[in-house]
Amino acid sequence: MFVSAETIAIVLSAVGLLLAMGGTMFAGFAWCIRRSDALRTDLVGVETSLGARIDGVEQRLTARIDAVAADLRGVETSLGARIDAVAADTTELKIAMARLEGPQRHLIVASR
Repeated sequence: MFVSAETIAIVLSAVGLLLAMGGTMFAGFAWCIRRSDALRTDLVGVETSLGARIDGVEQRLTARIDAVAADLRGVETSLGARIDAVAADTTELKIAMARLEGPQRHLIVASR
């Protein structure tokens, strides 16, 4: 069996082309993996710094909420005292009104 030089050249060109494309794809995939590893490393650093910032904000918010809660407790106490004073005044006002009005007057009619 005799194979012409053109056929051998076509087969070798096809094999070379497949090897070149395969090598290029492998190199491109390796580059993508390397980039994603670098990105993951960068993200770990960002996550660490954001975690520290979030912890600081959380501590400040906790302090502010505690301060507001303490202020509200003071306001609640004074408001409760004022409501109790108004309730006592209202009770005294009801008693005073009852004394002013007095019992109902009945018309006394002489039977004779």
